[in-house]
Amino acid sequence: MAASAKTIPLESSNAISDWTVVLPRRGKRRRSFLKSKHPEQNQQPWAPTDLEMDLNRESKLMEKIQMCMKKLENSTFYHVLLDQVRSPHVLEDFLRVLGSESKMQMVVYGIGSIESYEPPRLQLSLAMLLKRKFSWIGDIEVFDPILSATESRVLENLGCSVLSVNEQGQRQASKPTLFFMPHCEAELYDNLVQANWRTERLNNIVLFGNSFGTYEEHVSEFRSSTIVNSSRHILAVRKFTHEFAINTVSDDYFGAFHDTSWHFFSIVA
Repeated sequence: MAASAKTIPLESSNAISDWTVVLPRRGKRRRSFLKSKHPEQNQQPWAPTDLEMDLNRESKLMEKIQMCMKKLENSTFYHVLLDQVRSPHVLEDFLRVLGSESKMQMVVYGIGSIESYEPPRLQLSLAMLLKRKFSWIGDIEVFDPILSATESRVLENLGCSVLSVNEQGQRQASKPTLFFMPHCEAELYDNLVQANWRTERLNNIVLFGNSFGTYEEHVSEFRSSTIVNSSRHILAVRKFTHEFAINTVSDDYFGAFHDTSWHFFSIVA
């Protein structure tokens, strides 16, 4: 059957059933995302539009991020999340994705303006604290088309790599990859799933982002053609998804992390 080719059929719900399950945004502007059967055709070179260097701005932003990281590291929210990652069911999925690899790279898409808004700073701080805490999280790559030159330089000084290509969320996971994407548009998640619409690629992915279960509920309730069209792959992969919701614990972290989950895709022929 088609499943033996390790490509998941999208159009036929019966074909998908042949697989076995192993087990309002602040600081971010609405963007349009391209879709293609050939993701590399959509990827375009990118650089910040403002090239001005402002050491004072960089220093102030670095200070803001360091303060944000300290606040987050001492929070109940962070320690509850660490306990979740260490829990048997979640850790088992992380280790399954890692397989024989020692590191899982992290790709941060759609972070928003870390200079202008606190929620993106909290999200970035969490990504960096997770890397610091867990030795199996590797290098961090970051991209958002609205990043300024100042923000890009601060990110690089923090040890992150800023991508020079707009991948439109279509990175193919040829190795274990943690996609850190809280509060991105549905189109970006759908692009990611579509670009990895093969068993071996989906099994290489950990996704930290908007709840796929919530997308499914919205489609069921509203049946909007816009929502359906932007979520086709999200909805199709839902039955193969292990989803673990994030507990925001307090209002301090609701804006940055509400309705966010860990997603793992576990599929065998």
